[in-house]
Amino acid sequence: MAYLPNGRVVGISKIVRALEVLARRPQLQERLTAQLADALYTSLLASGVAVVVKAEHLCLSMRGVRKPGIKVATSAFRGTFSQEPSIQQEILTQLGGIA
Repeated sequence: MAYLPNGRVVGISKIVRALEVLARRPQLQERLTAQLADALYTSLLASGVAVVVKAEHLCLSMRGVRKPGIKVATSAFRGTFSQEPSIQQEILTQLGGIA
């Protein structure tokens, strides 16, 4: 996660708590990524927010194709980060090594 503060700075533990609250119920990874980006963007009044979620899906490891170790990455950008592809590329490289 990366954000461009607009006067309000938050500790990492608060971000982790927000993620835990959103991830409590089963849902799509894409939706979780978007919900976390929206929550941080609105609650922090940030100029820009970027969220990258990289996770191993147990449905791929334990059922179906049974391919453990496969990780799926999703990303969401809000504010100034959503308007500049070069910034998105840099963030993706730094946060997840997925670019």
